[in-house]
Amino acid sequence: MRVPRLVGLMAVDAREAAQAQGLFLNAPDRPDFHRAVVDYVVRQYPQPGAEVPRDSMVYVWFDLGDGEGGGGVREPRLPGPPRGGLQRELDEPGDPYAVLGSH
Repeated sequence: MRVPRLVGLMAVDAREAAQAQGLFLNAPDRPDFHRAVVDYVVRQYPQPGAEVPRDSMVYVWFDLGDGEGGGGVREPRLPGPPRGGLQRELDEPGDPYAVLGSH
């Protein structure tokens, strides 16, 4: 049988998906895993798609360990960078001392 993809699932959904495949879940970073509901799986072993015997143990983690990243929220933040920055860099070269509209 193949290990389902559990990364990105909430704890409750990960448990149900594993159970539906006849697999057991273990969360080394969560002693209270049986009570976790809305925490999201960030890593799993074996990897999704790996062939394992029925009743195998799949390990899931909810918190990234030391040195494993944790890039945080990746949604855009406001305010954004000033507009036109790259365009200013790509403008045609000209006389840097020219005064526009001076006549």
